[in-house]
Amino acid sequence: MATRGAAARLIVRRMPRCGEFPTVPRRLGSSRLESLPSFHLDRGMSVARALMSAHAEADDLPARTNYDLKEEVRAYWSQRSETFDLSYGHKIRSDAELDVWKALISSHWRARPGDRVIELASGTGEVTRILLALGCSVDGIDLCEPMIARARAKHVGASARFLLGDAENTMMPDDHYDAAICRHLVWTLPDPARALADWWRVLRPGGSLVVIDGDWVNKSFKARLLGRLSRLVDRMSGASVPWDQAAHERIMRGVHFRKGLKARDLEAMLAQAGFTDIRVGALHGIKRRQFASASWSERLRLLAAYDQTFIISARKPGRNAAGE
Repeated sequence: MATRGAAARLIVRRMPRCGEFPTVPRRLGSSRLESLPSFHLDRGMSVARALMSAHAEADDLPARTNYDLKEEVRAYWSQRSETFDLSYGHKIRSDAELDVWKALISSHWRARPGDRVIELASGTGEVTRILLALGCSVDGIDLCEPMIARARAKHVGASARFLLGDAENTMMPDDHYDAAICRHLVWTLPDPARALADWWRVLRPGGSLVVIDGDWVNKSFKARLLGRLSRLVDRMSGASVPWDQAAHERIMRGVHFRKGLKARDLEAMLAQAGFTDIRVGALHGIKRRQFASASWSERLRLLAAYDQTFIISARKPGRNAAGE
């Protein structure tokens, strides 16, 4: 079997010389296309196929497309939907915690009754609870049907609808929403710049974006130790929440922030996308409230993630409906 270097040299020798291919008109009717020399077209296609084959062999692994990654993300989170609310920090467990969430979000964006909000990666509808409590009308977008089903079951009769869609390409109308919000989404995005451009598009002038997220990759020694202790407590108590670690690692290799999401990096991307009035805050008040109702293993995880999470808000330039 020929070596890759020999195969590459063979391909180069077989490539046509400059001028051997006919000039292709910009617009081709079917009759003009048929009149082109088929020998040269066939030969060109053969060369292209050979080059693609050699490239694939050199990589040893098939190239992953964005579609492949999104389908794996869909499968992973669909599987997680059954136990998603059992994971620490996801479900809002008390009215007291709900009040702290309302205060935190209100400190970054002043919601008005009737505001139209798009919730990106709405999951099982927990952040929706906060938005509804603030008097908003919510459109939740999620990639996973099982997540959507659970959100709909939670909010029957509420001013909220949940739609199957891609948070990087919402396909919602331009200048449509007073605010956009997401929690634990940006760190999972393959193309966050594309997502920010789309969120900018759907926001009205003066509209606000609120992002709640964290760096789940870069952990201090203390955080790693506390995480291991929490997993040990879970195993001893039989309270472990199942998850597919292999799938999680495959997905992480394909996302933009595979080395971790830093608040300063997201700030820079927001500014580049055209957002202004960018503010960064911590979630310490939320963590303290969650700590009060958490199990021992959850408390260890909350302590581990105490300084990893953040909230960022930004505005699309212009005046909103209130003239602000």
